[in-house]
Amino acid sequence: MDNPAPTDALLAHLASLADCERADGFACIRARHEHGAQSVELARPQLAILLQGRQQVRSATQSLQFAPGDLFLSTRRCRVDVINLPDPHSGRYLSVVIPLCEEALTAARTLWNEPLPTPGQVLARLPAAAFDRELLQWRQALQQGRYTEARLALAALIVALCRRGHGALLLPPPPTVATRVRDLLATQPQRAWRSHDLEDHLSLSGATLRRHLSAEHTTLRALITEARLAHAMELLYTTRWPLKTVAAHAGYRSTRSFSQRFRQRYGLDPASIGNS
Repeated sequence: MDNPAPTDALLAHLASLADCERADGFACIRARHEHGAQSVELARPQLAILLQGRQQVRSATQSLQFAPGDLFLSTRRCRVDVINLPDPHSGRYLSVVIPLCEEALTAARTLWNEPLPTPGQVLARLPAAAFDRELLQWRQALQQGRYTEARLALAALIVALCRRGHGALLLPPPPTVATRVRDLLATQPQRAWRSHDLEDHLSLSGATLRRHLSAEHTTLRALITEARLAHAMELLYTTRWPLKTVAAHAGYRSTRSFSQRFRQRYGLDPASIGNS
């Protein structure tokens, strides 16, 4: 019997993470219905490897289509419109999403000792097989619970991506109050956050916090809603929980209110993802 093609073998190894109890720091995104979501915020650099199905991604300046074996890279915070299409034979959409954590990005920035490469586009489509060594090292370290080695593998992957012209990964984002607030909210999106909670964390007065957020064209209420709905989106893709449970874990007491907010934000009924 013929050996599987390198890309097929890599995808099979990555698909095994879907049932790995010891793995951490990634998400296996599943869906059973074709659906699209508008203005999805990619909050930090990340990559995704499509395993089953198809995906279409559009930003204000780019439009990309992905098939199994493609690696989807975003190098900076951005908003995109997404359409996910399950495989017509299996009826499943499956991808592995790997956030490029700040520890791995900082390690790559520290190790890089050459002129900076070109920043490249914000979004990119690349062959996952071109990075099979780094991806397999990352996957093996995760499955063995060796998280330090997993971060080292991610740092090596970031260096490899930079060598292919995606040097924006080596540029730390400008520090903003809104970014710091987003990072705090993301740690506990379901929490009943109050302004004074964030003021204490950031060592800012309420007036100063509001002034900074206004200058960055946002509000605390908007950031809290954004964090809760982004968390809900992740839960809808990565669990089979009913909507009521997802809503509760995202900080909503009312499923109806949650569904309404979700539709307003993404142009998508949360029930249409179809994992529950």
